[in-house]
Amino acid sequence: MTSSLFSPITLGPVTLPNRIAVAPMCMYSSDDGSPSDWHIQHWTQLAISGAAMITFEATGVERRGRISHRCVGLYSDANEAAVAAKLAVARRFAAPGTVFGIQLAHAGRKASTQVPWLGGGPLGKDQDPWQTVGPSAIPFAPGWHVPEALDEAGIEAVIGHFVQAAQRAERAGLDFVEIHGAHGYLLHEFLSPLSNKRTDRYGGSLENRMRLVLEVTKAVRAALPPRMFVGVRLSASEWTEGGFEIDEAVEVASALKEAGAVYICASSGGNAHGADIRVKPLYQAHLAEAIHRRAGIATRAVGLITRPAEAERLIAEDRTDMVALARAILADPRWPWRAAAELGADIPIVGQYQRSWPTMRHWVSP
Repeated sequence: MTSSLFSPITLGPVTLPNRIAVAPMCMYSSDDGSPSDWHIQHWTQLAISGAAMITFEATGVERRGRISHRCVGLYSDANEAAVAAKLAVARRFAAPGTVFGIQLAHAGRKASTQVPWLGGGPLGKDQDPWQTVGPSAIPFAPGWHVPEALDEAGIEAVIGHFVQAAQRAERAGLDFVEIHGAHGYLLHEFLSPLSNKRTDRYGGSLENRMRLVLEVTKAVRAALPPRMFVGVRLSASEWTEGGFEIDEAVEVASALKEAGAVYICASSGGNAHGADIRVKPLYQAHLAEAIHRRAGIATRAVGLITRPAEAERLIAEDRTDMVALARAILADPRWPWRAAAELGADIPIVGQYQRSWPTMRHWVSP
């Protein structure tokens, strides 16, 4: 049997051996932006998972762009050195053809918060909070920090921070960068009419609201060498009346392709507090399918994709180009191995663990 999930795909200058990606997942385990020893074991586990595409977590392009004090950043020499050192360890154990990238992000009005296991809400006065920024002075939710509306000089500075972080990613040895335009963070805040009430060239029409993410993408693409590719994550639906929705997301995805992006990771939500999101398996797959079919750009589906057969169907039925795993790969760090066993595909397994392969096959045999 030939598996669609384990067929190759080309993104920019790179051909990947399969269609499985690890989605970016915040670990909230850094020290002033620098990844810690936690990341050595975490990134290495991802490296040997068999997924062809590893995307490291949302990484602040400036200190105030982090979600929390414990988030990764790429705004200092120390951050860059720590990323490079821990990436080098992960690469030593990765399967052939594995590519590593980092998601460059700015948390905007959702910055200056606690880590999730301490509640995740805005930092209190005694917790070293900082001034957040956004397209407009509208807080994310009642009781949250009121962001400072960026002026055009502030917007230019943000673009510069993305470029500088991308250059640090190159020097650290990464293969690609993913620009975070989803989940209610700064670039998504500009895209959404719910959070963007500006009357200048960055607000109002979709052409204006998408201006910042396009400028960031163009600038990052221009700053990187041809060996590195660029993708963008979008929240393709806000699940809220009057919000940013799939038709606009398709238009933005087409424009991002022209700006130099080679893939879109189609997620959703995060910007409308209290949105009614009916979370269930594959609940976002229709968003990836719409972008895949209508925007002419490689698309990555994400969101409670947990069963190999489901992932296989998404690819085989031409509903998306790739699948991205987050919670599923935390729960089962060998998910791609198990998927290969179930789908009858060959996959390289690190030598020390090859004795597990008969057990994998036994688990999935009828």
